[in-house]
Amino acid sequence: MTCLTEKWLILHLFLLAACYMQRSCAHGESPQVKCIYVFSDSISDNGNNNNLDTQAKANYNPYGIDFPSGATGRFTNGLTTIDYIGELLEVEDFIPPFANLGDSDIRKGVNYASGAAGIRNESGKQLGDIIPLRQQIKNHKTIVSKIIKELGGESKAKEYLKKCLYYVNIGSNDYLNNYFMPKIYPTSRIYNPEQYAEVLIKQYSLDMKELYILGARKYILVGLGLLGCLPNTIAKNGNNGLCVESQNAASLIFSEKLRSLVDKFNGKLHDSKFIFVNSTAGPVESTPAFTVTNAPCCQTRPDGMCVPDLIPCPNRDDHVFYDAIHPSAAFNKYTALTSYDSSISPETTHPISIKELAQYPIN
Repeated sequence: MTCLTEKWLILHLFLLAACYMQRSCAHGESPQVKCIYVFSDSISDNGNNNNLDTQAKANYNPYGIDFPSGATGRFTNGLTTIDYIGELLEVEDFIPPFANLGDSDIRKGVNYASGAAGIRNESGKQLGDIIPLRQQIKNHKTIVSKIIKELGGESKAKEYLKKCLYYVNIGSNDYLNNYFMPKIYPTSRIYNPEQYAEVLIKQYSLDMKELYILGARKYILVGLGLLGCLPNTIAKNGNNGLCVESQNAASLIFSEKLRSLVDKFNGKLHDSKFIFVNSTAGPVESTPAFTVTNAPCCQTRPDGMCVPDLIPCPNRDDHVFYDAIHPSAAFNKYTALTSYDSSISPETTHPISIKELAQYPIN
């Protein structure tokens, strides 16, 4: 019975993917949302780190091997999860990076994500220059000021922005490149996992309130994945190929508190809507489409990133991970689909799906 259920799920996913990713299946000529603003780390970075003095950049081969224009700074072989979400929402173009807006229409959205960025300003700094969440919000404030001028006033700008989606997927580096590095950062000596998660959530809450002041009303807040099951984590900790459960437990505490924060905001801010995306819903081991769940597709450096210019594995769609840290484009598509449509995996989003959030009326 379990096997039949798994096969049905995969068939359902593939049928939905074929439909959603084709313009012929669109419900209308216009996108489901007017704009998307992205606050994140390497999971969503599409070029903001390219010109920074940092090791956390992916603007070289074999990254982007399956992306139309090659290596752009995306930390995967093709599209990121937010790229796929944009397609599902029928957004015409990829959301441009803040660092390279050019003549892009900023009212359609901006991607502020930065590889190695965290909620805390110091997270990831050992890798070089990065753009933490606080700075990403400052960059958004600059964009909002421009939108106010374009639309002729703050009230008109806020009326427009309340229909946009605000995608926030951050926090991994506050663990991977902070709390789990006791030789570099003191946080694990100052806080136990419960205390540290509480400190992060308090700052996260303040940041979301600042976005609210700037006009945000529809939020997608993404929880952490199982950080102890990353190939890089397993390799570094020499756990005989097994996940590091202490790291999984710490990241799950954060995600549980983030889900509670979503409920808190929904209870208090009645002119807005927050949803939580559970990144650990539906273990990849129970998803037969991915036959390689614990090894990277590319040959990796000691830091888990791909070695430049080497040819990656040919069966990339079978892999959950592209390098030893970041998902493959195939897994990003799976993540986007299960977050977008609650009929696929109801436990993935709370209290509603991304599709429903896009349609949710904000007074």
